[in-house]
Amino acid sequence: MRDNTTAKEQMLKKIRKALLEKRENPYPNLEDSSLYKKNVDELEVLFAEQLTAVSGNFIFCEDGIDFIENMLQLADKFKWRKIYCWEPELQEFLSKYEFPFYQTDKDFEQAEVGITMCEALIARNGSVMVTNEGAAGRRLSIFPHHHIVIARTSQLVLDLKDAFQLLKNKYGNQIPSMISNITGPSRTADIEKTLVLGAHGPKELFVFLIDDFS
Repeated sequence: MRDNTTAKEQMLKKIRKALLEKRENPYPNLEDSSLYKKNVDELEVLFAEQLTAVSGNFIFCEDGIDFIENMLQLADKFKWRKIYCWEPELQEFLSKYEFPFYQTDKDFEQAEVGITMCEALIARNGSVMVTNEGAAGRRLSIFPHHHIVIARTSQLVLDLKDAFQLLKNKYGNQIPSMISNITGPSRTADIEKTLVLGAHGPKELFVFLIDDFS
């Protein structure tokens, strides 16, 4: 006798049958298993490798003098003139070494560089976690063509869950309304599948990891 049931009915019949059959979980320890191989590298090395792989730039500095020397070289290379920094701690840090910057948003539409701090550096995928909690707000890491992040070694963690733990420790129940992970420069491949950097934000990302931030 010919079976007149449609392909859809046959599929639904198989699904109902599967739901009625009780089977043991083939992966009982799936939630406890690690998604990644155990990391054997130092976090600084892993972060640098992952950031570089997504077209970011990593610079390790021993102290403030080392940072300023690198900044002067970059400013000369890219001919930067409109450098903006809005976070008081960073302003004090840059002023100590007499590095010029804009403290307000005057002529911000001409901004070439935005210097910000961050919440964490995530070594596993080379990402920078930022929020809107600081004085840099939402604009300074997005609008200028070049974004410079200054981080302490204590902010370097292995995984995303470790970064969220830093946020919890810092803010408690008052978590910032905007949390974003920056993984390399802005990019898109929407047009003819051709990768373009800087399409929706900064086209250059520099991450300075400073051992002695003073």
